[in-house]
Amino acid sequence: MNRFALADTPIDTAHLRAELLDDRVGGYASFEGWVRNHNEGRDVLGLRYEAYVALAEAEGDKVLAEAMSKFDVLDVRCVHRIGDLAIGELAVWVGVSAAHRDAAFAACRYIIDEVKQRVPIWKHERYAEGDAGWLHPDPQS
Repeated sequence: MNRFALADTPIDTAHLRAELLDDRVGGYASFEGWVRNHNEGRDVLGLRYEAYVALAEAEGDKVLAEAMSKFDVLDVRCVHRIGDLAIGELAVWVGVSAAHRDAAFAACRYIIDEVKQRVPIWKHERYAEGDAGWLHPDPQS
């Protein structure tokens, strides 16, 4: 089962959350990363995510497998958008279910941090001044 996915359409968080339901679950944590209208003091009009798909999916699955083994969690999921996104759109979603909240929070943080650091996804921001720029990795996003 692939727990990590790239998506070129909007992320269905309700469906993903439902995949994490289990009678053993006592805690659930999620993270949503949205496209913001600024970065490093510049106005951003939108962006495009591009990925080396095969490598991104493999590395993303590896990150999620690591989270499953490092933390006392029951299940994990992560979806990252690719393609053109507008301000306010959901760019990345992470969900974690566990028997207890501490493990869910810790694994959720670990996943988003590792995905941003290791998965080959590049962000191309379009700025209000008319230029654009590539960003990767971008651990603060």
